[in-house]
Amino acid sequence: MVHIENIFVTHTKVGNFVTIKENMTFKTENQKDKILITGSTGNVGFEVVKSALKIGLHIVVGIREEKDALKFSGLDVETRIIDFEKPETFPLAIDGISRIFLLRPPALSNVKKYIFPFLALAKDTGIKQIVLLSLLGADKNLITPHRKIEKEIMSLHIPYTFLRPSFFMQNLSTTHRAEIKNEQAICLPAGKGKTSFVDIRDIAEVAALSFTGNQFLNQSYSLTGGEALNYYEVADIFSKVLGTKIVYRNLSLISFYYRLKHQGFPFGQRIIMSAIYLTAKLGLAGRVTTDVDNLLKRKPTSMEQFVRDNKNIWIS
Repeated sequence: MVHIENIFVTHTKVGNFVTIKENMTFKTENQKDKILITGSTGNVGFEVVKSALKIGLHIVVGIREEKDALKFSGLDVETRIIDFEKPETFPLAIDGISRIFLLRPPALSNVKKYIFPFLALAKDTGIKQIVLLSLLGADKNLITPHRKIEKEIMSLHIPYTFLRPSFFMQNLSTTHRAEIKNEQAICLPAGKGKTSFVDIRDIAEVAALSFTGNQFLNQSYSLTGGEALNYYEVADIFSKVLGTKIVYRNLSLISFYYRLKHQGFPFGQRIIMSAIYLTAKLGLAGRVTTDVDNLLKRKPTSMEQFVRDNKNIWIS
């Protein structure tokens, strides 16, 4: 028996099928496969673990240190050490594994050095599938680490599922939590540009689903919310749900960069975050797709629902 709090997926087993929510069924043909979840202690990875457990998948969580196993106390999972900076951890981590959820550690941009050796071993050991957390538009952006990993997986002929999500709603409850809570403001250089925010819980549900049948092999999915919003609209939603006025401060790129520096963000992260919000300002982050709708047979989580579900994060 696995007990997980705040699970958003319900399921029932009927013969050879699992039903998620009301009208969604799929064969559980891969339930005996061991699935390694990398990045399992992070926001996305942990949600993938929870979603996969709820539909009965056999999960092995990859952790960097033994102490990280405490996060999974009480869950029906096996833990194994994997550190992409220590390739000697790869063989034991991947032993007996059939499928992998691969999440590139954000700090590791040199994927040829840190990720490609892991992929080579995955190929040699006969991995049946890699579900990669990529990036919306990665197929058109050849210089991103995400696209380099995609191309390497394809060149090795490893069966894949590429998940290409838009900007995470959860960035507002993590990276930008303090300014919303303490300053009643969202301070970004995104202008009036719109973003098709996606909830990582929806991403996780799609990731778990991707392991359940061969129809998901060699497919790419662009995962967005159901609407594109600018940050003035986001601030209005926060104001409505939290019951206090939240404003959007449209910073210049320079002001934003030095704000991050003052807050202690490392140089690389300051550059990446500035580039991300510049993309939004230029109107390049607003594409809305129907992949979440089609895969999960429901509408994506809305920004308002996300804020309602997590309101205590900003007001406690």
